[in-house]
Amino acid sequence: MRTRLLALALTVAVAGVPGATSVFAQAAAPTRRPDVIYVPTPEPVVEAMLQVANVTKNDVVYDLGCGDGRIPVTAAKKYGARGVCFDIDPERIKEATANVAKNNVGNLVKVVQADLFEQDLSGATVITLYLLPSLNVKLMPKLMKELKPGTRIVSHAFDMGDWKPEKELDVDGRKVYFWTIPKK
Repeated sequence: MRTRLLALALTVAVAGVPGATSVFAQAAAPTRRPDVIYVPTPEPVVEAMLQVANVTKNDVVYDLGCGDGRIPVTAAKKYGARGVCFDIDPERIKEATANVAKNNVGNLVKVVQADLFEQDLSGATVITLYLLPSLNVKLMPKLMKELKPGTRIVSHAFDMGDWKPEKELDVDGRKVYFWTIPKK
């Protein structure tokens, strides 16, 4: 009992330290392997994704499977939006963290090593994806449950099965799909 109380007290004390949250997120990182291999989204597609979602400085962009973090970094630099980079792969987390630092957007963009299926997504106003069709479909009930009506979702290359996109773009031969979470 005494050990548990000491651990709880230490956790509360450390949680108050700036940056401790990211340290704890790293310590609790998932151990399973990524569901997809990392393939970077080309810059013209990143631009198109952010434009079709009409990203502004008032948005919070969650990139699920962020890779090197280029989408939230671009959203922060170009539009002043806040962003969160989620990835399960420690190598991608290192790359995203370096990209955030290199672009001086650490005040706007947070990097979190986590399993996207286990994260609370309710803080997002825009979700960006470059996963696989099966993962998009698997993710859809979570998006519908957690996201507020009006939240925008943009996917590079892959649709969401029976959920028809509101817009479909062709960017240099690559598809971009756009949806909005409907009213409940």
